[in-house]
Amino acid sequence: MSDNTLSFLKRQLQDIVGGYKLDVPECSVKLNQNENPYDWPASLKQEVFERVREEAWNRYPPFVPADFTSHVARHIGVEPSQILVGNGSNELMYAVFACVLEPGRKLVITQPTFTLYALLGRVFGAEVVDVPLTADMQFDIAGIEKAAQSASVVVIASPNNPTGTVIEPTDLEHLVAGNAALFVVDEAYFDFHGETALELTRNYRNVVVLRTFSKAFATAGLRFGFMVAHPDALPFFATAKLPYNVNIFTMAAVEVAMEHAVTLKGRLEEIKRERERVLRVLKSYPTIRAFPSRANFVLFETDRPARKVWHSMVRRGVLIRDVSSYPGLGRALRVSIGRPEENDAFLKALEYAMVEVAPEGP
Repeated sequence: MSDNTLSFLKRQLQDIVGGYKLDVPECSVKLNQNENPYDWPASLKQEVFERVREEAWNRYPPFVPADFTSHVARHIGVEPSQILVGNGSNELMYAVFACVLEPGRKLVITQPTFTLYALLGRVFGAEVVDVPLTADMQFDIAGIEKAAQSASVVVIASPNNPTGTVIEPTDLEHLVAGNAALFVVDEAYFDFHGETALELTRNYRNVVVLRTFSKAFATAGLRFGFMVAHPDALPFFATAKLPYNVNIFTMAAVEVAMEHAVTLKGRLEEIKRERERVLRVLKSYPTIRAFPSRANFVLFETDRPARKVWHSMVRRGVLIRDVSSYPGLGRALRVSIGRPEENDAFLKALEYAMVEVAPEGP
């Protein structure tokens, strides 16, 4: 095989290939991907099956699913002209980046945050500029504002993954109003927090809000998300969206989810109560620092090597996320909030790990 076989690839891919990885050993308690721990009732699944059975599977979905998009828009309280639907919110973030980022342009992200932002930015050849969170994992508004002055895109996840941090609405509007950069606000965990930037999309052309049904609506396996933007900006982003990107099964499931939102989102308060219970227990350890969260997960640091703690817990059948490779999180782990019995299993496994794993030296 010739040495130049892969010479057609972008040069920057050599440094980032395989950059998005996930350890998923088989464990009986899975608390590593911020999923909703409660599956759909069988009756609602059956309702989706019945609707899809009546559809023609040999035909493509609507080229422009106008009725479906209107239903989603009505559900969240925006105009249909503001919304694009997609196969998960990450697909729509990719479309936004494709429209804006290129070599010579800058993408500003906070750190630590969701690793996909930087990875995709580099795929498009952009320079990625990090703005670290403060020592207590809050947004550095002055730092973001300064970096945004020379940026094309600024991504802010609120609540932020993996820290659970949120940005104050007044701070966000100050940033959007004072900069020409496009602000992408990732609200994947909105339902666990309740504050949104949707209103900004009515008045500002340089803000996009991303949402997903994966978390609160428990549809991670179906892949559905949407983006909201100003009507003047949306057609440009739509040019980079793939055609027929939402299949008939997903559309039927989302329709059912919206019609039965009270049922599917009925566990949110329980998840939030469990989050606070887990936080209280973690804070009772003198050698654990747990950070407040407005999402469905908790970030915590121990005085033990994070990877060894993770392995100890895996041996006891509990899978959480090792985030110690993230910037500024050298001893950190993240646990998704599960059912009460799953959270109990996590806390028991952590108790064992804190005995089994020796503290790191100074």
